[in-house]
Amino acid sequence: MLLRSLQAPLLLLQRLMEAAQVVTSNGNADGDYQYEIISWFDSVSKNAAMVQTETLGQILHLNYGVEYLKKWFGDMKIQDMDACALESLYASLVPLASHADFEPFIQRIADGDTAPILTQQPITTLSLSSGTTEGRQKLLPFTRHSSQTTLHIYRLAAAYRSRVYPIREGGRILEFIYSSKQLKTKGGLTAGTATTHYYASEEFNIKQEKTKSFTCSPQEVIFGVAYKQSTYCHLLLGLLFWDEVELIASTFAYSIVQAFATFEEQWEEICSDIKDGTLSSRITLPRMRKAVLDIISPSPCLASQIEAICRDSKASNWYGIVPRLWPNAKYVYSIMTGSMQPYLKKLKHYAASLPLVSADYGSTEGWIGVNLDPCLPPEDVNFAVIPTFSYFEFIPLNKKKQDLTSGTVGYIEDEPVPLSQVKIGQEYELVLTTFTGLYRYRLGDVVEVAGFHNGTPKLNFIFRRELILTVNIDKNTENDLQLAVERGSEVLNKYGGELVDFTSHAEVMHQPGHYMIYWEIKGEVEERVLGECCGVMDASFVDHGYVVSRRTSSIGPLELCIVETGTFNKVLDYFIGNGAALGQFKTPRCTNNHILLRILNLCTIKRFHSTAYN
Repeated sequence: MLLRSLQAPLLLLQRLMEAAQVVTSNGNADGDYQYEIISWFDSVSKNAAMVQTETLGQILHLNYGVEYLKKWFGDMKIQDMDACALESLYASLVPLASHADFEPFIQRIADGDTAPILTQQPITTLSLSSGTTEGRQKLLPFTRHSSQTTLHIYRLAAAYRSRVYPIREGGRILEFIYSSKQLKTKGGLTAGTATTHYYASEEFNIKQEKTKSFTCSPQEVIFGVAYKQSTYCHLLLGLLFWDEVELIASTFAYSIVQAFATFEEQWEEICSDIKDGTLSSRITLPRMRKAVLDIISPSPCLASQIEAICRDSKASNWYGIVPRLWPNAKYVYSIMTGSMQPYLKKLKHYAASLPLVSADYGSTEGWIGVNLDPCLPPEDVNFAVIPTFSYFEFIPLNKKKQDLTSGTVGYIEDEPVPLSQVKIGQEYELVLTTFTGLYRYRLGDVVEVAGFHNGTPKLNFIFRRELILTVNIDKNTENDLQLAVERGSEVLNKYGGELVDFTSHAEVMHQPGHYMIYWEIKGEVEERVLGECCGVMDASFVDHGYVVSRRTSSIGPLELCIVETGTFNKVLDYFIGNGAALGQFKTPRCTNNHILLRILNLCTIKRFHSTAYN
């Protein structure tokens, strides 16, 4: 029998989901809802272990008899089984799995197989990952539950943010959000990015109505699928509503940095449109053009004010441009952890004293944790696991002291443990069992337990396990690469240069193999400085396998490739052209994609080789 003591918190979640869909004009309703949703989270987090057991029971009962589970449970009757016994049985019978294990099942669904393969409910929509992590896009199930949890985590996080940064009712959000192209699979299912599905869902409109904060841009701009035109319109409309904007937001920090890099080049044209009530000829999509023209009208006084701010800001390299243009904005909100950290410096430059608030922790596979401490700087943020969204397991990871030639990313793995058994300070790989049909799915994210909120762990995201530089016995993670690049860029900054973006590649076609790091930089820097940057990065990789290999010359000197201005925009265009959305784009930090490498090598204008081990 299911644990009756957990019925109340789980029914409350359902009631909160339903309440979020009721749009009301009662001014106190949203405050009441915020109190209720925080109370709900306090309840489920206090009972996190039991809630997790119940959540797994719900998932398995909802999907009892599907093909994937039948492989492991056979005809075993689980309906009347005790929830704790079912949890133990599940861990003993169902193996850990990667996306490759689910790929054949998801492909059958995409091709039109309507049998209960992964879920009892038919799957009619599939999410596409960005493809920037592993070099190709992955298909994943997307259901109404996906949109509901997105709405729910937004409301939960907003309730905690409002305690620190209260937002005026009726204000606007300057959101740099973008859809991707949607396509039909062989079986007629809609496929697109998870963010695209959410922006098209009822829940996205509910979110705006409930918060009484509306995005500056209409759907025609969000769904324009020409990101350069959408960015221009986001900026233009954000400035027209300058005094109503309460916060600046995007899915990833990259999108905000990209938008203001665009603004540096196009501000005069935007001001001209504001002055005359016109729209640049660069906006060619008819529906987008009409939607924006229906909103704008001539505002010569506003245009003059913006021009004065921009001319003054240009002289100071655009420092603090965000609060100067939007003086009523309370904060900047976006995912700023993991692969977004390299953009924090530029984002802080644009935002000046305006607080940066890191958004919540999730993936295409599902949401994981909420940021309960919005006043923390992005570098220190952690995320409290929401125990009702999925069933979570944690693979303990212990760094190897010897035997560097085997294993994955230098770790020894212990048996997975449930949420209730994690320890503070320990690193783990996350494993998800979801309502959307993923069972004991290895996410590939390495996290560290920073503490607890009641009984649910608070996680620091460390890095993705798959992203490694390796030639032979060396194993450097994305985090190792990022630290090396940070140290190299400190030298660059000291001499007036600025790192715009970077990626890397392990060259193994020619012996000895070596690391190649591609930099796009801003500013004039002497070649001797770039050579020093190269050596600093080479010496910053402290992985024992790398150091030994460099000393014995079984790995060659690190190569720094300086690419021409605009190269990483070409990389972005390549991914957008293949179905990614700017809103979820992440520059690949390590790549073997031959088309991407061709772009990088064709655009390389200078090469430097490290002398760190000479």
